[in-house]
Amino acid sequence: MRAVVTGATGCIGRVLCRELTARGWQVRALVRPGRDHAHLAGSFAEIRTGDILAAESLDGLAEGAEVVFHLAARVTDHGSRSLFHAAIVDGTRNVLQASAGRAGRFLHVSSTTACGVGRHLRGRKEEDTCFRSGVPYSDAKLEAEALVGSYGSRFPEGFAIVRPSNVLGPGSPYVDEVCRRLLSPFGVPLIDGGRHDASLVYVDNLVDAVILAGSRPQAAGRVYHVCDDWQASWKRYLTELAAFLGKAPGGNIPFRAAWGVGHVLERVCTPLGLRPPVTRLAAHIMGRDNHVDSSRAQTELGWRTRISYGEAMQQIGRYVNRAFSG
Repeated sequence: MRAVVTGATGCIGRVLCRELTARGWQVRALVRPGRDHAHLAGSFAEIRTGDILAAESLDGLAEGAEVVFHLAARVTDHGSRSLFHAAIVDGTRNVLQASAGRAGRFLHVSSTTACGVGRHLRGRKEEDTCFRSGVPYSDAKLEAEALVGSYGSRFPEGFAIVRPSNVLGPGSPYVDEVCRRLLSPFGVPLIDGGRHDASLVYVDNLVDAVILAGSRPQAAGRVYHVCDDWQASWKRYLTELAAFLGKAPGGNIPFRAAWGVGHVLERVCTPLGLRPPVTRLAAHIMGRDNHVDSSRAQTELGWRTRISYGEAMQQIGRYVNRAFSG
């Protein structure tokens, strides 16, 4: 089996390339010009240099591939609407156009925030109606999903969409960015006391679902929510992560206050190119319960949480000690 992986150097992409290769796939990894890919050594058959925002650089990318795994996107909680639209919608369109009629299936990694943000998402199913919230990241994810669906007939094996919850793993924002904030003078406050489910999915568990959705015939045309069956609140997770650094989360912000302040700060900081200290997306992620229903992936694909919360945190602890020591 031959696969193309966009976003190959990211938190999910590097694990996907490694796991596909271990399972006997031939992997063509798309890497942006100048991006270090030494950590991918042994995880691919071919490196292709290109940029999803430069359509001409994608010519021939998908030739002969059974599956295109599209992961590349803007993954952060801040930035202008145009930046998110370009990276998530226009970039997806470029990869679709380069892949249609050349690859068997298009597997798109989206996000549960495509369901809409600002409300609790616990128990939400794939068939439930999504809504636009005015938050650029989530709205762009929803638009990109519609775009993928419109191209479905141009792939012999159709398309599939995986919506992960909050992805935990070495290099993910929920590790690296949080650790940097914990080490800063500002620290990391809890939102709503950290009482809501952190709604995490460990990257290795997510990759299991991505490969299943990319290769199983019954996944054609389907959308899958993927969230681990852990019971870990934000207070528990942040306290345990901070302990690796000898720190602790500090302070508390009610959700409505965080959402309102985030909205104001986005309007002030974004035009100036500054990162807001609080954003609506961050308020939603930490201040709402986003534990979506993953039963469709379990029933149709046979997906299960393979790595437990305890095992995941042991791996995260080893990574944090290496990456943030000194």
